[in-house]
Amino acid sequence: MQIIHKINEFLYSLFPTIAVDDYDALIKAVAEYYTIGPHKPVVSLSLATDSISIDIDLPSILSQDADYKKALLLCEKGMYAAAKPLLLELIKANPSYSEYHRIMGQILSEEGEQEEATNYLIDALRWDPKNGWALTMMGNIFSRYKKDIETALLYYDQALVANPTDHITMNNIGANLMRQDKLLEAKKYFEQANSISNNYPNTLHALGLIAEMEKDLKEAFDYFIEAIRCNPANDVLFNNSVNKAIEVAKTIATLDIGKSAYEKYRHRLEVENDRIIALVKSDEIPTAAKIEFAENYDRDSDIVKYKAGYPAVEHLIMHELVHLDLVLQARERNSNQLFISTQEHKASFTKGLQPTINKFKKMGLKEEQINSFCSSLFDGINSQTYNAPIDLFIEDYLYEQYEEIRPYQFLSLIALIQEGIKAVTDKQVVELTPRDIISKSKTYNLVLALQFKELYGIDFIADFSASQIELKRANEFFEEFKEYRVNKEPAEEYELVKHWAEDLNLDKNFELVDENEFRKKRVDAESILSAIEEDPFDLETKDSSKEKEMEKFQQKQKELGINMAVVLFMVEALAYFEGRPKEEIKATAFEIAMQGTQGYSPDKDNYRISSIKGKQFSGYHILAYYYVSWAIAAPEMLSKLQLPYDEEYKLALTMNKSNPS
Repeated sequence: MQIIHKINEFLYSLFPTIAVDDYDALIKAVAEYYTIGPHKPVVSLSLATDSISIDIDLPSILSQDADYKKALLLCEKGMYAAAKPLLLELIKANPSYSEYHRIMGQILSEEGEQEEATNYLIDALRWDPKNGWALTMMGNIFSRYKKDIETALLYYDQALVANPTDHITMNNIGANLMRQDKLLEAKKYFEQANSISNNYPNTLHALGLIAEMEKDLKEAFDYFIEAIRCNPANDVLFNNSVNKAIEVAKTIATLDIGKSAYEKYRHRLEVENDRIIALVKSDEIPTAAKIEFAENYDRDSDIVKYKAGYPAVEHLIMHELVHLDLVLQARERNSNQLFISTQEHKASFTKGLQPTINKFKKMGLKEEQINSFCSSLFDGINSQTYNAPIDLFIEDYLYEQYEEIRPYQFLSLIALIQEGIKAVTDKQVVELTPRDIISKSKTYNLVLALQFKELYGIDFIADFSASQIELKRANEFFEEFKEYRVNKEPAEEYELVKHWAEDLNLDKNFELVDENEFRKKRVDAESILSAIEEDPFDLETKDSSKEKEMEKFQQKQKELGINMAVVLFMVEALAYFEGRPKEEIKATAFEIAMQGTQGYSPDKDNYRISSIKGKQFSGYHILAYYYVSWAIAAPEMLSKLQLPYDEEYKLALTMNKSNPS
């Protein structure tokens, strides 16, 4: 077969790296391009005809190429006995092709015939001294079988010279030396391989192993994590890298590195913000760790509580300290917000659980068990609503700013994610919990799993058995977070809390309120309640008109004698308050007293109390509840009410005791 090209602008466009009229370079480029395996073309240049011709022995190429491919296929299947005759024929027909000799040498080495293998490999190198595979195999034979590392290194170094950009060959050389316990020599080749291609997981894993042997645990952990991140296949190497990362991280977690990190961080926050931060072990808290802000508990210090038995608990302490740091930054800008959830929010949420409640009743569960389950669901989904977006900013900050605690973070997040997986896939949990709640909880958990995949390369997404809608929403949330984390301002995390809750239709379970405004109202409310405790009916105030009204009211009640309407209303109130916590009754008593500072009229209707839902009160009705609530919650204050219903209350108590219900 002959190919003829005119030497013109078109030909140079086919070989654009060749300069015009550089005929030697042109002949070399054409010859290299048309070489097929061992078959080199005959290239002729004719300036007379301004052309270049290429003669190719196509029949020989087709014949030998077919046998060559067949021999390779047989070798891949380990059928060496069938491959060797083909290779011998190929060598006889074309002894100048280095690869024929190299493959024959490899077969013989696999069969244990190292001396004979060496002869063929030497022939391969005689025909092509830059055959990298032959050079590497010679090095392997000398290092592995002849225990001659010095000679092996001569061949390995020549392999590097022959293929200075072949990182896989370098990696394989390093792996072979490592098997011979030649760590120093192996490390040289692995590092060179990594300098050429820094994302080859085999090399990264090997460097991790060497770092671990050298007791450099931080570097070992970093290499194993990078090997995980650079390995898209869930193969044996990937799993080995994960196991080694966990193993090294656990070893690091036994050191004081994490404790030193959180102690320094705690000290900085204490100094910068003039506040004490206490650390307290507690197995009573519902989560792995939590922060109790001083302002919420009328204390002088913040308290970080944590479960000591959790993996890498130092990370949990750091996490809660960042929580505090974010709040302090927001307060500095007067932009901090509080996540407020009331009994009204809870009642609305519980109302939506009615089908589940009915199912539980049919199952024979007690009211107390049902209420506890509903409360757990409400508290759990609220906790995720508030924490899930903020936690992303916290973990991102810890990863970027505290490199030394990454092993702790790695272990801790794995444990938390696996807890999350169980919470939304456990068969019993899924059967008992409303599907809607499971789905929303799963979405929040998925966002953390997406962040973990970004940080550490391990993908737990499939373990959640999520729907396409849940996956889509979780990815949208994570993308929104990534936009926010760029140049994030203090308190912006609350925007994500609000946005995601709205998207999941969870915003009816809470309110986000300005902290300054809330605490001011709280102080005002506490002042009012204190005044009510001291003077429930505002009787200490010197107001002559009110005194006269009270006198007239008491005189009228005296003339009536025992007011049976009030007695019956008191019996109702006693039944209503029975079994309720004293603090709840006290709150109702304060609310009635607060509303009553303007006076209650026995002749009026339509009084309402927010803590007693769905009920309207007449004048005598509200006065009966007023008296009974104070009699139960704060009997020492009754005399200050000046309500003339002592006898009514005694009778109501008697009637309530005799009531068979």
